[in-house]
This record gives sequence, structure tokens and C-alpha cells, in this order.
Amino acid sequence: MQKFYILLIFFSYNITFCQHKLDSILQLENKISNEKFLELVFSLNFEQAVLNPKKLLKLSKKATDIAVLIKNDSLIAKSYRLQSLAYHYTSSYELSIENTIKAAKIFENNNDIDNYAFSYIELGWRLKYIDIIKALEYMNKGILTLEVNNPKAKNLVEGYNNYGTLKLLNKEKDSALYFHNKSLKLAKSINDQIGIPFAYSNIANIYLKQSEYTNAKKYLDSAFHIRKKRKDFYGITDSYLYYGDLFYHKKEFQKAITDYKKALILSKNNNYFPLKKYALELLYKSYDSLNDYRNSLKYFKEFSKMKDSINNVSKINKINELQIKFDTSNKEKKIIEQQLTIKNRNLYAILLASALLILAIIFFSVYQRDELKKKQLQKEIDLKDALSKIKTQNRLQEQRLRISRDLHDNIGSQLTFIISSIDNLKYISKDANQKLKDKLSTISSFTGDTIHQLRDTIWAMNKSEITAEDLHARILSFIEKAKIATQNIEFLVDFNINKSETFTSLEGMNLFRVIQETINNTIKYANASKIEINLNKKQNTFEISIIDNGIGFDIKTVNLGNGLSNIEKRISEINGKVQIISKKEKGTEIKILITSNFINNN
Repeated sequence: MQKFYILLIFFSYNITFCQHKLDSILQLENKISNEKFLELVFSLNFEQAVLNPKKLLKLSKKATDIAVLIKNDSLIAKSYRLQSLAYHYTSSYELSIENTIKAAKIFENNNDIDNYAFSYIELGWRLKYIDIIKALEYMNKGILTLEVNNPKAKNLVEGYNNYGTLKLLNKEKDSALYFHNKSLKLAKSINDQIGIPFAYSNIANIYLKQSEYTNAKKYLDSAFHIRKKRKDFYGITDSYLYYGDLFYHKKEFQKAITDYKKALILSKNNNYFPLKKYALELLYKSYDSLNDYRNSLKYFKEFSKMKDSINNVSKINKINELQIKFDTSNKEKKIIEQQLTIKNRNLYAILLASALLILAIIFFSVYQRDELKKKQLQKEIDLKDALSKIKTQNRLQEQRLRISRDLHDNIGSQLTFIISSIDNLKYISKDANQKLKDKLSTISSFTGDTIHQLRDTIWAMNKSEITAEDLHARILSFIEKAKIATQNIEFLVDFNINKSETFTSLEGMNLFRVIQETINNTIKYANASKIEINLNKKQNTFEISIIDNGIGFDIKTVNLGNGLSNIEKRISEINGKVQIISKKEKGTEIKILITSNFINNN
């Protein structure tokens, strides 16, 4: 123990240094530039970050505010990740998960693959005690992404280690050992001095579960040696807990208590909340195994203060159980002697009162437990809904990208080849008659139009949503082409909606195709000199009008062709309506109406 206290004095110096850095940043936050503040906050290493998670939380929230102010998505995501870490080490697991999800969304939108993959690894780790199946799924997705894009990433060392721990929680010991060894191998190859001892400790833990104590101690000693050499006081605290577990499994409870107490002192001094909680839990269990109920109760009371509110009922029951054990061991003889002198009448009265009291306690406990379960169930449902939504969006986006790539790479290239071949045929066939050349030109033009339509489709499929500004730009581009083909027609475009409003890719694509087809039909059949395209939003309705001054037609007698039928079909797919107003020699108006339920406002 003397060596331990010498070590503790040295650690206190290092802790003071790390605390000084956290305090310095807090003191300077209003005296330095925003850029310098962010640089200092994001330079914090793991040991400094977990030293005082409450201070880290304050710094990371200020970092979020600054990142939002300067509109830097990457820094916003990093600040959310720091908040997640701070909440994790203050046992605010729900908030930790929430911030991890926020960070993951931003990294994914920015196509920051390494950080996006590591966010999934972190999310899996945060979910380990809530939904082990989901935890394994997200952890596996993050690891596979890193293996493909950055197989030497330092974050992959942590990913393998944590995945092994999840496998062990899921009672898959062989898989757990495989991934811990994989973590150790990668950590050694990149000289990760933090990851190596963590892998050693996790491998030792598996041998411990298999009662292979010699192998377990060998790996624990290797981890402790590295951590002591690095002056890694978080890692050394972790090692003392593993040594305690070794003696606990061997039922050498007094030796286990010695190491758990060392870990407890270090975790209290350093504010390592999860390690402190674990040390207190194993101390009360060790003393309980030695029938030392006084000390067992002492450490359990301290341990219970750190547990989540969801365990309040079990805390009360456990405290009562330990209290009963303690009282019974001290007063057993006195109780026996008193029982010999108690009269039957008093015994019946005590038994009746006890029964009523027990019934009251049971009723209250059941009621409280049910209320807590309802709240927890609702939180779990909300979390699962959020995770399910993210997963569905990811899957849909992957499918859209795959289909658009197939269209571009396969069909697009084939159509381009056809155009090239036709053009070559026109030059090769110099003696061919004019009718054949005209036919080849027609085929080439039709194929070119098909490529333009294909590009429009790919444009829509590559987006999960299309803004009004995107739609407006696409319409203007099409009209410019139409002007070249029909120089005797005047085009007017009136755009009166907020350009930040968005449509789904299906809505945006169908609206563009309808406008395109209406203009084409007008050019071909209406004999018009002017075409107006108006886009407005009136109250809760989005309205598109295409008006021409052409020859018009009688809506009651005319046979609607494929063009108008296609327009009505496309608009019905997005739950809209089409109105056709036309009079002979006075022109035609085609009006498209979509209610606001199908428009996503920002």
C-alpha cells in the first residue's frame, strides 16, 4: 500500500496539471477569440476529457454555440461528440445517446466517412445496456465501414475492443476473444499505447470468465506495466479493478477489497464516475461475501447514490436487505431471548401490524415500479423510433444512389454509344440516299432527348429532397433550350414562392416532368406565340399554371391524348389535382394544385 500512496501523490500532480488545463480554458473563454477557444477545446485528450465531465460538458456546450454561430457543421458534430462523452461519464446515458445520434447525422450528411463510422461505433457502445442486438448491429456497421475506408484507423482499435466487450455481454466468448486479439494486433502495428493495454485487459477478462487465472494475470500485468510507464492514471485505475476481479473470482475477497479500494481512491480523486460506481459495487459485494454486513451496507449506500433513478425500487429493497442482515447479525441473541418472554397476545398484534406494513410497502413498491417502467418504456420506444428512422433513411439513400449509378453507367453509356454509332454511319454512308440520312438523324435526335430525360431522372434520384430553387433552375434551363428550338414563341416565367421550400425527389421530379410535357404539347399543337409559366403559393396550396394564347380546344369534345393522361397520372401520384381550362381561339390554361401536406417547409 505504501507504494500505492507514493504513486497516488505523483498522480495528484498530474491530475492538478490536467485540471489546470480545463480551468484555464474556462477562465479564458470570454478573453480569447472563438477560433482559439475551439482549438483549445478540441485539443483535449481522453484523460483530460474524463477528468471532470461536468466542466467538459460546459466547454462542449459553449463550443456548440460558437460552431452554430459560424455555421460550421463539422465543428458542430465534434462538439456534440464531446457532449456525448461528458454525459456518458456523468451517467446521463439518454442524453449521451441523443448527442451521439446528432453527431452521426451531421458526419453522414458531410460524407465524413471516418467520423461517421466511429459515431456508429460510439452509438453501439452507448446502447450496450439498453438493446444489445441494436448495439451489436451499429458497432458492426461502424467497424465494417472503417475496415473498407481506413483499415489502419486508430478508432478501429477502440471499435474492435468495444465490439469484443459487446460479444462477451451477449455470451459469445469465442467471438469476444477474437475481436480483442484483433484489437491488440492492430494497436501494436500502429503503436497505440492506449489501445494496447485496453486489449490486454479485455483478453484477461475473458480468461477470468473461463477461470484461467494464470493467463488472466499475465495479460493484466502486461497492461499495468504499460499504463504505469505512461503515467496513465485512468488506465491504472482500470487495472486495479481488473486485479480486484481476479481475486474476487478466486474467492480471495480480502485481496480483492485491497485492489478495489485502490481503484476507489483514484476514481474519487479523478472523478471517474463509471469506475467509481464499479469499485463501490464490488466492494459491497466482497464485504457481503465475508459476512461483514456493516461495511457491505456502507459501500452499498454510497453505490446506490450513483445509480440511475430507474433503479430506485431495487435500491430501497437492497438497502433493506443489507440492513436486515446487519441488524440480525448484531441482535440475533437478543431477539431469541425476547421471543421466549413474549405473550401470545402481543405476538399476534405484532404479526398483524407487520403484515399490514408489509402489504403497504409491497403495494407502494409495485405502484412505483410500474410508473417507472412506463416512463422507461416510452423513452425506449422514442429511441427505437429515432434509430429506425435513421436506418430507413440510410437504406433508401443507398438504394437511390445505386440505381442512379446503374442508370448513368449502363444505360447512359449505351445511349451515348448509339448516338456515336449513328453519327459515324452518316459519314460512312456517303452514297446513301437522303431519306436514310434523315432517318438516322431522327434516331440520333430521339436518343439525345432520351439521354437528357435520363439525366433529369438521375438528378432527382441523387437527392433525398429537391428545393424550390432547384426546381426553378431546372425549369429555366429547359425553357432556354425550348427558345432555341422555337424562336417565334415568347416565354414568361413568374416565380413567387420561397426558394428554401423543399419537395421529396418524387414530388420534384413529377412536377418538372409535368411542366416539361405541357410546354412540349403547347409548342407542338397550340400554335401559340406566348407561353406563361407561373409558380405561386396561396395560403396552404402550391399552384402551377401554364397559360398559352394558342388555338385552344373544346374540353367536352376533344379526345385527351397520352400527354394529358400522363400529366394527370403524375400529379395523382403526389396527391395533387389538375384543372384544364380551354376555349377555342382564346388559348389554354393547365393548372396544377398541391396541398401543403405534401410540401416540406423549412
